[in-house]
Amino acid sequence: MVEYLTGNLLTYNNLFKFAFIRLLMVECIFCKIVRGEIPAKRIYENDNFFSIPDANPVVSGHSLIISKKHYETVFDLPKNISNDLIDCIKQTAKQIMKKENAGGFNVINNNFEVAGQVVKHVHFHIIPRKKGDGLKILA
Repeated sequence: MVEYLTGNLLTYNNLFKFAFIRLLMVECIFCKIVRGEIPAKRIYENDNFFSIPDANPVVSGHSLIISKKHYETVFDLPKNISNDLIDCIKQTAKQIMKKENAGGFNVINNNFEVAGQVVKHVHFHIIPRKKGDGLKILA
């Protein structure tokens, strides 16, 4: 949020946007997990992202990569945290593949409601795959 206002004049419009983003963060289920208000077992964590098991998995091992700061979509992610995102995806996928004896995995990210984004906080699904699992993913 502070980054959002950095370099901008503090105008009424910016204050309104800041307050709106703050309100979203208070109500956002992922922000509540970040703050520890909702307990969740963390699979992996670095400075900017963490991973947890999905509450409604499509397959065993289905996990989520979640940003620690509230960003709505990938368009909002700053470039300087991309290494942490890739690190979290890789480390989580390695652990899940080993645990689930999976032969591969999918990384899925939905942006905006029309694309299936339900929680308006950027997150990535890690879905472990096994040969013949029957799971159909659009590609």
